[in-house]
Amino acid sequence: MQRRSFLKKAGLGAVAGSATLAAPVVAQENPKINWTMTSSYGPSLPPLFSTAQLFCKMVEEATDGNFSIRLYPAGEIVPPFEIMDAVGNRTVECGQTASYYFYGKDPSFCFDTAVPFGLNARQMYAWMYEADGMALLRELFATRNIVNFPMGNTGTQMGGWYRKEIKSVDDLKGLKMRTAGFAGEVLARLGVIPQQIPGGDIYPSLEKGTLDAVEFVGPVDDEALGFQKVAKYYYYPGWWEGSAQVSLYVNDDAYNELPKQYQSLIDTVTRAAGNNLLSKYDAGNPGALRRLIASGAELKAFPRDVMDASFEAANVVYKEFCDRDPMFKKIHDSYMEFRDSVVPWFRVAEGSFDNYLGIALASRRG
Repeated sequence: MQRRSFLKKAGLGAVAGSATLAAPVVAQENPKINWTMTSSYGPSLPPLFSTAQLFCKMVEEATDGNFSIRLYPAGEIVPPFEIMDAVGNRTVECGQTASYYFYGKDPSFCFDTAVPFGLNARQMYAWMYEADGMALLRELFATRNIVNFPMGNTGTQMGGWYRKEIKSVDDLKGLKMRTAGFAGEVLARLGVIPQQIPGGDIYPSLEKGTLDAVEFVGPVDDEALGFQKVAKYYYYPGWWEGSAQVSLYVNDDAYNELPKQYQSLIDTVTRAAGNNLLSKYDAGNPGALRRLIASGAELKAFPRDVMDASFEAANVVYKEFCDRDPMFKKIHDSYMEFRDSVVPWFRVAEGSFDNYLGIALASRRG
């Protein structure tokens, strides 16, 4: 009886009872709704775009086809970097994107995706759901008529592809580099000339020499986009993206028009689809990295002086923005206090375990 009652109230499956009862309950509690969704990504980036596809599929299946969301890849109906406006003004009901693309509208949006020397994927998830992250970002996105939902993470990203070696901070000066969000602001303090370019335009720009370097995500996507063919040096870590959260934007009015079970379903499915995204990157990146190296990529760590200079520049930028923007400071303080509280634990536990295991495995291989 309890299972039958739950299914009837949730309205997300067939009612465990007679066929005559099931149909009217589904019709009553799962109304027919059709939405349009756009993405900042397309099929050329399978982990990211397939996450949006999975979200739409799961929503439709859970409602027996009553809640249908038609997905369009980047550029078909909305340019990749215009999703915030499109969702806010209800050109589309929802969209998949990364919030640091909208740095120019408000740097505070970067906290929804990634900021330099910030949280890793698990820490980000904890800040969002167990600390102040979700409440603070909901307050921020409400100013744009958007309800935001985390929908996955790439994990820690790579430092990108470079035509020449980066041996010191001086090698960054004058470098034309594709990057996004806060990373560009910090790198500019070190002499880099940041360029924000959609994924599909990066390769030709690098090939033609319009760009000297590019950071995107990591081995899975970098291999698919072929960056190793036009830039030799592959650096790590991507200190500007200890993780990168991808989000679902939902128009506020459209969301409030939904029945409660559909609102709950969006929250549930974004979490499920998001877990799938991180799993794809964690499973695919090791093999992709090996193939990139085998094809001629030279894997290199950023020199310590580059890391130290970047860390100092990031802190200077944070202070400047905190001094002039109360909302930025409010989110920054919560985010960084959480980072500072959890990093020592990760260093003691997983950091020490990972470091030992890496050394031990390397020793066994000789």
